[in-house]
Amino acid sequence: MPNLANVIRRLRTERDQGRKRIEQLDEALKALTGVGALNKEIGHAQTSGRRRTMSAAARKRIAAAQRARWAKWKAARKEK
Repeated sequence: MPNLANVIRRLRTERDQGRKRIEQLDEALKALTGVGALNKEIGHAQTSGRRRTMSAAARKRIAAAQRARWAKWKAARKEK
């Protein structure tokens, strides 16, 4: 019977350690959920709802760069 008592004592100790670990994880989660106003539905930080605007010049530069990439890709395919 002393062996059984030791097993029970060890199981209770492990259970208590598990509870402490769960409490630590809960505290960490509470601390993190307040940071950045996380959106619980999708898990991303919420934005102000306004979209960032891009200037016409920036759109032109991006479009020109994309056209250059496509031209380079098409030229490489023609060579093959």
